[in-house]
Amino acid sequence: MINNKQKILISGVQPSGRIHIGNWVGALQNWVRLQTNPDYQCLFFIADYHSLSSDYDPAEKREQIFELMVDLLALGLDPEKCLLFRQSDILEHAELCWIFNTLTPMAFLERMTQFKDKSGEQEKNINVGLFDYPVLQAADILMYRGEFVPVGRDQVQHVELTRDIARFFNNKYGVQFFPEAKPLLTNVSKLRSLNDPLKKMSKSLGEKSYIALSDEPDVVLKKIKSMVTNTDGLITMTEKEIEDALTRPITKKGEEELCGQAGILNLITLLRLFGSAEEAEQVIANQPLKYGELKPLVAKRVSDYFAEFRERKTELMAKPHEVKEVFESGAERARALAAETMKEVREIIGITLKD
Repeated sequence: MINNKQKILISGVQPSGRIHIGNWVGALQNWVRLQTNPDYQCLFFIADYHSLSSDYDPAEKREQIFELMVDLLALGLDPEKCLLFRQSDILEHAELCWIFNTLTPMAFLERMTQFKDKSGEQEKNINVGLFDYPVLQAADILMYRGEFVPVGRDQVQHVELTRDIARFFNNKYGVQFFPEAKPLLTNVSKLRSLNDPLKKMSKSLGEKSYIALSDEPDVVLKKIKSMVTNTDGLITMTEKEIEDALTRPITKKGEEELCGQAGILNLITLLRLFGSAEEAEQVIANQPLKYGELKPLVAKRVSDYFAEFRERKTELMAKPHEVKEVFESGAERARALAAETMKEVREIIGITLKD
């Protein structure tokens, strides 16, 4: 049950393909760290309802869900230190989402920037779930009276909507029931696509654009050797200068230069994150970069960093019953919390009949 002396921290991840190093840097590394922070009681879940708004194959989805369960445990999330569960095992999430739908103005959802991005990725399947998933996200958070949500800057808008929805509910029914959750931001490096470094690393850009945590060393080396970089090995721009340039119209030649600079900085970032800051600074000091030496070095650092994860994942994949047991146990605990919340919500909104 919830420990009232700790702040409730909650976050979820979608089962939409293999976890990559961008997911680790942007969120999962932080989850592993936060689970041991005595200030927080952490709840982490697999957002499988959310993933249904994208195009998918049911058989593949089942595999993705199980593999994500394995990945989270292999990365070091400990059911003794945090609550792990599947979103779809807690039907109350959908119920609370519907109640929040009746309170949320259409205009608030229409201004969500990620809806436009996601719609562009699946133009033939722009469904209501894709439009409405920020409300389900609010239900995910508020179901457990979440106070902090560890997110990247691209998700801050959704946490702000969650705060709005909490206020809508509290004001409409004259209660102070739901807290106004706050985003918990961390300073993380942005990882760019390996083959299109002007874009963020993403599974939607294809396997050549990212390094999966489970990629074997030979695969990692092949992907890093094919990374887009410039030809002269000289760093002439900063990350901020690249981002600023992308906000202005640029020529084809200018775009090629930006792409090369973004790629070379991406390579250095990988070395800094998975090797060391000292190693990265030494490489920068010895410009021009020698890609024939640098790329194999970066590949080795990345592969070595996740060697223990790969070994642990192999062990867990052979123990499906143990893996499922962890999440079933977590779901049982989460259901008890959700039932308690929904009992009070139904009474507040007037659909519980009095004796």
